[in-house]
Amino acid sequence: MIDVNDSRSLRAGMSESLSKVVDNAVQAGWPERDVALLLMELAETHLMKVAAAVIIDDALYLQRVHSLKN
Repeated sequence: MIDVNDSRSLRAGMSESLSKVVDNAVQAGWPERDVALLLMELAETHLMKVAAAVIIDDALYLQRVHSLKN
C-alpha cells in the first residue's frame, strides 16, 4: 500500500510534471479540454494495464498454491 508521506511527495512531483505537460500542449495550440480528455484516456489505459498485471499475478500465485497442495 502507499505510505501517506510518500504519496504526498509523489503527488507533488507528478502534479508539477503533469502541469508542465498540460502547459506545453496548450501552448502548442491544443485546447485544454482536449488535453484533459486525452490525459484521462491515457490514465485509463495505464490503469487497465496495471490491473491486468495484478489479475495475472494473482492467478499465477493461486495456481502455484494449488499445485503445492496436490
